[in-house]
Amino acid sequence: MKQDTGLQNSLKATRLRLGISQQQLAQASRVSRQTIGGIEAGLYAPSAAVALRLAKALGCRMEELFWLEEDLPTVEAAAASAALAVETPLRVALAQVGGRWVAHPLLGEQAFRTEMIPADGTGVRQANGETMAVRLLDDPESLSRTAVVAGCTPVLSLWARSAERWHPGLRVLWTHANSMAALYSLARGEVHAAGLHLCDPATGAYNMPYVRQVLGDRPVTLVNLGVWEEGLIVAPANPRRIREAADLAREDVLLVNREEGAGARLLLESFLQQEGVAPEAVRGFAHEVHSHQDVARAVQSGQADVGVSTAAVASVYGLAFIPIRQVRYDLALLTEYMAQEPVRQLLGTLHHRWVRSQLQVLGGYDTARTGDIVAEG
Repeated sequence: MKQDTGLQNSLKATRLRLGISQQQLAQASRVSRQTIGGIEAGLYAPSAAVALRLAKALGCRMEELFWLEEDLPTVEAAAASAALAVETPLRVALAQVGGRWVAHPLLGEQAFRTEMIPADGTGVRQANGETMAVRLLDDPESLSRTAVVAGCTPVLSLWARSAERWHPGLRVLWTHANSMAALYSLARGEVHAAGLHLCDPATGAYNMPYVRQVLGDRPVTLVNLGVWEEGLIVAPANPRRIREAADLAREDVLLVNREEGAGARLLLESFLQQEGVAPEAVRGFAHEVHSHQDVARAVQSGQADVGVSTAAVASVYGLAFIPIRQVRYDLALLTEYMAQEPVRQLLGTLHHRWVRSQLQVLGGYDTARTGDIVAEG
C-alpha cells in the first residue's frame, strides 16, 4: 500500500536525466532494483541510509532527491512570452536569469525533446499579465542551478545532456527558437544564451550585426559552438539533380522553407538573390516549417524535394547534401551572465574532448574554435 508520508522525490527524473537505468543505479548504490522502483512509484519512503546512498550514486545532495510536500514554496516568476496568452495553470520549467525567476511554459513542442520534459512547477498567470505564481515541484536551490539556452540546432540537446553528466548538479534547459527569436528571448531576459548562425549579406560578418540590432549597446560576449556547413538537403542520390539556385525555380522541384528569422531562411534568400532567382518563382517558398528536423523529415518523406539545413542534419537523416557555405554558430550571452555558476559550468564543457568528439562524429562541424570567445563588446 502506498504510504501517505508527504515525502516527495525526484529519483526517476534525476536518474533518467543522467541516462542511468534502475539496475545501474541499484549496483552503484548497493540498493535493490525493486527498492528503487518502489521509491520512484511512491510506494514507500527510504531510510536515511538508503537516501544517502542514492544521492551519492547520483552525485547530488539528499535534499535534491527527497523533500516534504509542505516544504515547497510558491515563487513569483517572470512569464516567458509563450505564457502570456494562456489563462489556465501551466506546467513550467524554471530558471534564475539575471537575478529573477523566469517561467518557461511546457506547451506544445516545447514540452518535448525526444521525451516529455519533467515540470519544475505549475504556474498561474497574474493579473498584470507579465508574471506567474508558480507552485514549485522541486527544491529552489536545485532549480537555481539551471542554465537556459535558446536555439534551433539539435546539437544543443546533445551538449546539454553531456554537460549534465559532467556536472550532476547542473540543469540545462534548451528552448527551441530560431536565431532571431533566440536573440529577442535573450533581450527580454528569458534565457542565458542565444544560439545563432546569421551572416550579414552586406558585410559578410557573422552574428554580431544582428546582436547589435536586437541588444543595442548592452555588453555581450559571443562564444563559438562550432563552424558548420550549410546548404541544400535532398533525397539520397539527388534524383532531381539539383545543383544551383536556378534549379529551385524548376517546375519539377518543390521546396520546403524555414520561417522568418531563421538562419536557414536568410541563407536561402541570399542564395537566390546572388543568382538572380526571384523567391516567387520557387515552388514551396511559402511552405514554412520551424526546425531543421522538420525540413529533413519533409525531404525524407517525399513531401518536398529540397530544403536548407546543415550537413550534420543531412547525415543523421540519410539525405544528400549540397554545400553552399560554412557559417559560425555562436552563443550570445550578456557578459554579466558569464560569471554565474551554471553558465560557467556549461560553457566550460565546450573544451572537453568528449563534447568536441560528439560534434565531430556528426560530420559537417569544425570544432577548432569550439568554446572560444570570438567577440566581445
